[in-house]
Amino acid sequence: MKSYRQELWFEIPQRRGFINITPQIEQCLHDSGVKEGLCLVNAMHITASVYINDDESGLLQDYEDWLEELAPHEPISHYRHNRTGEDNGDDHLKRQIMGRGVTVAITDGRLDFGPWEQIFYGEFDGRRRKRVLVKIIGA
Repeated sequence: MKSYRQELWFEIPQRRGFINITPQIEQCLHDSGVKEGLCLVNAMHITASVYINDDESGLLQDYEDWLEELAPHEPISHYRHNRTGEDNGDDHLKRQIMGRGVTVAITDGRLDFGPWEQIFYGEFDGRRRKRVLVKIIGA
């Protein structure tokens, strides 16, 4: 059994953004040498997410609009969390909706995706470095 661990770092200059990280995960898989197993990809910050969906610009904007409707940033006084002096209470909720991470099967040395599936990093409170953990296990 092989085990591989890699940290990917991202710094989104604006408050929110989405990045297709599939190429970086495929590179990690290649570097791991694993042909059959599992690939775990986790956002390691409470205001960021890793999720799987289609890489289509309209859908990415739909996420932006939908999340803002569900948990609007303003008024920041609406969130008890912001009484701590922060202004990211909504970002914690957005992360909860989008999820912490994903697990993808590895078959014959490739990520075993369905049609159109890609792995994304979602940032909800950007403007600082954050990391994603990639853990691959298998043979």
